[in-house]
Amino acid sequence: MDSKANTVRRTLGSPVDLDDRDRKLLGLLSEDASLSYAELGERISLSAPAVHERVKRLKRDGVIQATVARIDGCRVGRSLLAFVHVDTVGWGASGPFLEMSAEPDVEEVHTVAGDACLILKVRCVDAQALETLLERIYTFEGVRGTRTYIALSTYVERGPQPVIAATG
Repeated sequence: MDSKANTVRRTLGSPVDLDDRDRKLLGLLSEDASLSYAELGERISLSAPAVHERVKRLKRDGVIQATVARIDGCRVGRSLLAFVHVDTVGWGASGPFLEMSAEPDVEEVHTVAGDACLILKVRCVDAQALETLLERIYTFEGVRGTRTYIALSTYVERGPQPVIAATG
C-alpha cells in the first residue's frame, strides 16, 4: 500500500469516561461557552472551583478541544454555504487537500466512503468566489470531478452532543 495514502487520516482517541455532570456541563458549554464557572456550577449543582477542575480535566483529556465563537456567515459577508464532493483517483490524492485548510472559505475537510473521496464544507462570499474555489480544487493532481450542493437554508448546525440517547 502506498505510504502516502493515509496522510489525511487522523487517529481517533478512545472515548473518555464521562459522568452525568460532565455531560450536562459539556451540553451547557456547547450552547454558551461564555458562562462563568459560577453560573455553570449553579446549573449542575457544583461549586465554581469544582466546575473549573472538571473543565481542566475535560480539556486535558481532549474532550474540549477549543473554546471558540460561532460566527454567523451571513453577517460577516459569507452567505453562500456549500458542500463540495470531490472525486479523486485513489485515496492517495487526499493528502494534498490538507492545504485547503488554509483557504478562508473552507470550514471543514472530510474523507468519506461513498461516491466521493472528500467532502468540503465551504462558506463563500458569492457564486464567483465559489467558482474560484472550485478552480483551485481542480489544480490538485488526481481530481476527477466535483459535485457541489448549495445550502438554501440551515436549520441545525452544531457540534457533537455530549448526551447519549437512551436506546430501547
